[in-house]
Amino acid sequence: MNRWLLPEDIADVLPAEARKVETLRRAILDLYQSYGYELVAPPILEFLDSLLTGTGSDLNLQTFKLVDQLSGRTLGLRADMTPQVARIDAHLLNRVGVTRLCYAGSIAHARTPVGSSAREELQIGAEIYGCATSEADFEAISLLLKTLTVAGLNKVYLDLSHAGVLEGILDGQAIAKGDIETLYGLLQSKDRPRLAIWAKSLPEKSAEALMALTELNGPCAQVLANASNTLPKHKLIDEALSQLEKLASATAALSSHVELSIDLADLRGYQYHSGVMFAAYVDKLPQPIARGGRYDHVGQAFGRPRPATGFSMDLLTLANLAPLAQRKSAIVAPWIDDAVLGSKIAELRHAGEVVIQAMTGDAVETAEYLCDRELVKQGSSWEVKKK
Repeated sequence: MNRWLLPEDIADVLPAEARKVETLRRAILDLYQSYGYELVAPPILEFLDSLLTGTGSDLNLQTFKLVDQLSGRTLGLRADMTPQVARIDAHLLNRVGVTRLCYAGSIAHARTPVGSSAREELQIGAEIYGCATSEADFEAISLLLKTLTVAGLNKVYLDLSHAGVLEGILDGQAIAKGDIETLYGLLQSKDRPRLAIWAKSLPEKSAEALMALTELNGPCAQVLANASNTLPKHKLIDEALSQLEKLASATAALSSHVELSIDLADLRGYQYHSGVMFAAYVDKLPQPIARGGRYDHVGQAFGRPRPATGFSMDLLTLANLAPLAQRKSAIVAPWIDDAVLGSKIAELRHAGEVVIQAMTGDAVETAEYLCDRELVKQGSSWEVKKK
C-alpha cells in the first residue's frame, strides 16, 4: 500500500489551482465586506448534538463522527458551516438587530455528494440574521450573483422554490419525520409512481397537490400561474407564491445574463429551509454551483428564534470553473551576498513584484510563475532586464 495515497475522493490542491482558489477567496470576502458582512471562523470540530441542531437527517448521514478523548462525547467533523454560523449569531453575538456574517472554511462529507467527485470542500458563504422580510432574500440572491461575476461566471441559471408550498399542502397532516424525509426524496427525483403510492394515505386534495408539484417547473410566470390554478387555496401556499413572484420580478431586473425559473418540487438541501430557496447553475456543471434560502427555524432550535437567510458554495469547484488566470510574471535574481542587490529585491517585492532568487544549480522551474525578467548588475547598481 502506497503511503502517499489519499482516501477516495480526497485530493490535494496543487500550486496553480491553489493560487486561483486563494485569489478568489480574497476577492469574494472583500466583496462581502463591502456589503457590511463580518467574517467568522467556526471550529472544524464540534460536539455532534450542537453541530446537527436544527438540521435534517441528510446532514447527519454526511457527518464524520469520532469520540473526544477528553470528554468521551461524540464529536462531528462539520459537513456544513451554516448551522455553526447560526449558533454564533444566536449565542455568541446575541445581537437584537440585523447581523450579516460571512465565512470560508473546509468541510468534509462522509459520502461523496451526488453529482460531485470530492468529499472535501472549501465552503464560502454569507448569511443575514434578524430580517424576516423579502429584502434579505433579495440581498442574498444579489450577493450570490455578484460572487459568480467576481469568478468570471456571468451566465447564470437561477432556480427558485419555496418550502412554504409543501408546508401548506401538508398542513394538519400528522406525518412521521422519516416519512417526510422519504417524501423529500420522491419530490426531488420526481418519482411520480412511488409518490402516488406514498400519498394514498393523504386526503385526495393533498395527494393531488403533491403530484402537481412534480410538474410545476419552468419559466416563472408560467409556473406561478399554473400553481395558482392547481394548488389548493391555503394561506401558506398563497404567501409562498406571492413571495416567489416578488422575488423573481426583482431578480430579473438585476441582470440580463440571469435566466430565472421555478421548480416547486426542488427541495434539496439539508432540510432546514423554511421559506424561499434558490439554486444557481452555470454551464459545464450538472449540479448547482451554489444553494441558499431561508432557514428561520435553526436559530429557534438553538433557543433563540432569529429570521435567517443566506447561501453557500464550494470555492474549489468555483475556482475550477473560473477562467484560467495567466501565470504571474516574475523576476529572477542571483543568490549572492550583495547589500545593494538585497535592497533592490526588497524594493521590488514591496512594489508587488515576484522576485525569485536562484540558488546554486537552480534552474527556477515553476508552473506558477513566468520568469520573463532578471536582475542584472550594471556598474554599481542592479537593473531589471527582459530575459
